[in-house]
Amino acid sequence: MPDMKKHKILTIIGTRPEAIKLAPVVLELGVKPNLFISRICVTAQHREMLDQPLAIFGIKPDYDLNIMSPGQTLAQITARAVKGLGDVMAKEKTDVVLVQGDTTTAFCGALAGYYHQITVGHVEAGLRTGNKYAPYPEEINRRLVGQIADLHFAPTEYAKQALLREGIPATNVFVTGNTVIDALLWMRAQVRATRPDLPKGLVSALEGRRAILVTGHRRESFGEGFENICRAIREVADTFTDIVFVYPVHLNPRVCKPVNRILGAHPRIQLIKPLSYAPFVWLMDRAEIVLTDSGGVQEEAPSLGKPVLVMRETTERPEGITAGNALLVGVWQDRIVEGLTQLLRDPEKRTAMGTVNNPYGDGHAARRIVDILEGRIPEK
Repeated sequence: MPDMKKHKILTIIGTRPEAIKLAPVVLELGVKPNLFISRICVTAQHREMLDQPLAIFGIKPDYDLNIMSPGQTLAQITARAVKGLGDVMAKEKTDVVLVQGDTTTAFCGALAGYYHQITVGHVEAGLRTGNKYAPYPEEINRRLVGQIADLHFAPTEYAKQALLREGIPATNVFVTGNTVIDALLWMRAQVRATRPDLPKGLVSALEGRRAILVTGHRRESFGEGFENICRAIREVADTFTDIVFVYPVHLNPRVCKPVNRILGAHPRIQLIKPLSYAPFVWLMDRAEIVLTDSGGVQEEAPSLGKPVLVMRETTERPEGITAGNALLVGVWQDRIVEGLTQLLRDPEKRTAMGTVNNPYGDGHAARRIVDILEGRIPEK
């Protein structure tokens, strides 16, 4: 019998969340070397936060476009990424391009794949808010990828239905769960067994106190939104002396400047540098409440049994809201303060919101995706 043709898969990664969410898929592809030739290309859209998660999962890129530059615009990222990714696809004679989520890198990877008439698979497909400027530019990125992609790996039934409403054929949509849960459960086991290296003084600051983890970086919150978030955090920190806020502050100056100005001197607010994946999971596992505007954290925290307050007016991940694990509080000081105060004073409400009813997956999404790829790649 002739040897079975191996399909060449190009997995494209640009940011830390993409690295974390695609790592389980890359590792699963590596389990089947008789079926797949796996190649990884990073754009390094976010250089300083990309390399750490790749190293944690033992992933070494075959190509590194290193497109990040100071003060880069979305247009500059797009131009450099489409050109560089297209060159890699042409050189590799790629059969399938895999992109994840809603970053500019994901959109550029799908577009370059389309230009080269390559099958495009979209991991975490079907997320929608219905507002093209919230989140910005992610909402349009994922809608555009949805129109380009050939294989749509939807994390939930809700995401699948969103794709069907947009006219995507049902035969091309697969509910797989979210690969972020695969990565999270693996990492939780690691950090529970061995505590990772943490910022100096953090463990002692947390001792005997309840921790609230904060992540905030959305573009649409720049300006007044971040001012409100910071004032709300400070008000709650002043009111409750048995808590400590821990905020890994995003490197963008439009985030770190107001955060440091308003929160920098408070004794029960720990402003720390962005964390690598292992200490971040440890901290999320240690926290009592999570206050976030991050999409991925909205999925991760409920999976660890943590109540989540979402600092956005709308979310493309409504499953956590519906399940009762998360609550939208926007970027308004009074709503954030009210939400935190209720949770801090009402243990029954905390328990109810923190009850694990994971709508996002069971930890086996990557295996499902690779099994689907095995049966659905067209022959050339």
